[in-house]
Amino acid sequence: MVDQYKIREAVRLLLEGIGEDPLREGLLETPDRIARMYSEIFAGMDEDAKQHLSKVFTVDDSEMVLEKDIVFYSMCEHHMLPFYGVAHVAYIPNGKVVGLSKLARTVEVYAKRLQIQERMTGQIADAIMRELNPQGVMVVLEAEHMCMTMRGVKKPGSRTVSMATRGVFEKEPVLQDKFLKLINKV
Repeated sequence: MVDQYKIREAVRLLLEGIGEDPLREGLLETPDRIARMYSEIFAGMDEDAKQHLSKVFTVDDSEMVLEKDIVFYSMCEHHMLPFYGVAHVAYIPNGKVVGLSKLARTVEVYAKRLQIQERMTGQIADAIMRELNPQGVMVVLEAEHMCMTMRGVKKPGSRTVSMATRGVFEKEPVLQDKFLKLINKV
């Protein structure tokens, strides 16, 4: 759980460290606002994807289920700056499916943590494999990282793409191609 007291104190020290006066009118409530914001944007720290993926429905179909363009916002663990983009998640059922909103909620669980995109991609795929036991999973994340945009190399608009494949998606390039064609369809 996020410790709001510690965050407020850290923000006060940070403000002093950059040469600001934490008692200045415009900054007086900033430590509290940031503590509340961090409780929201790091809510995934206290969540388990299992709670979202546990309600399943029996099916006979074994065709690919794809949810694409799931918008997410996360925080880079290296610079504590945002990265944001879209997730594309597909799986091939093995007798059970989950409600589509649960895939988006699973993305949120892992996005709302200090993260690196590559780890987050794998965590989403692994959670779906673990909880749904599908024939396979494929996850692609496309994101813009503010650490690349507003500092360092300063390249706005550059996007990072990461991919995780599990099960039949690892072994069958035809399935990967089908997935990639579907997510790039207009």
